[in-house]
Amino acid sequence: MTAQQEFGVLDEMWRDVTPDAARRMLIAASRAFADKGYHATTTRDIASLAGMSPAAVYIHYRSKEDLLFQISRIGHELSLGVLSDVPGATPVERLSNAVSSFARWHAEYHTTARVVQYELGALNPAHHAVVAELRRQIEGKMRSIIEDGMREGVFDVPDLKGATLAVLSLCIDVARWYQPSGKRTPDQIGAMYADLVRRMLTN
Repeated sequence: MTAQQEFGVLDEMWRDVTPDAARRMLIAASRAFADKGYHATTTRDIASLAGMSPAAVYIHYRSKEDLLFQISRIGHELSLGVLSDVPGATPVERLSNAVSSFARWHAEYHTTARVVQYELGALNPAHHAVVAELRRQIEGKMRSIIEDGMREGVFDVPDLKGATLAVLSLCIDVARWYQPSGKRTPDQIGAMYADLVRRMLTN
């Protein structure tokens, strides 16, 4: 994926953020945090990637940590949306669709997903609490699907919470290793993970 293609993917992800300068800052911060890590990234790095002056960061965001919070909050809201209203006539179909979509999202938006999933420790307590609640909702969506399958006797799961965390972790980890130049597309990864999880949980 070229830098221009990556920008296009991120621009689509942040399309609801206005004005344009604020969106460009989020895109730049996502790239910088993913490449260098939150603590090693400076506001000057972010401004440079956004094509703005360092002072421009503070026009739209109170601090570097506020940028991270906005990335984390919006990223979690988007990934929560992926697990909302999952289609499927049976728990097995819903699980397959949920896993496929969640894994695919973490591949397609891997740059931001790495920041969203692996920089939580840098958030201040108030911001961390907001994101933690979104994470609980994400866990609840997946847990509900698995629980439906257990109730109907199609999933063999002795530990509901453990199984839920295992499935989510499997999907989330895609963001850590996925490379656009690799052999599998996000759609192929989603299909593969859905098949793996289905085999893991079904009788």
